Amino acid sequence: MPMSVEKIRELLEKKFPQADIEIVDTAGDSNHYSATITAQEFEGKSRIDQHKLVYEALEGAMDGSKGILHALSLQTKIKKETLDE
Repeated sequence: MPMSVEKIRELLEKKFPQADIEIVDTAGDSNHYSATITAQEFEGKSRIDQHKLVYEALEGAMDGSKGILHALSLQTKIKKETLDE
């Protein structure tokens, strides 16, 4: 059973509540997605560790043959705080 954009967004927002999240169903089949996540939680972490945080947020959806999410092209960015002066 495919995973919807809404479900992916729900899981990511739970882990990264202040993040900017963009998700695109790249093939129109609810199985192939592209996601860009801009979050403060990525500060000081390597790209690999950033992606691990995202996979953890997806609660097993990307776990090989057991996962329900087939393909996710992932881009992570660090959200910079802006100061009002």
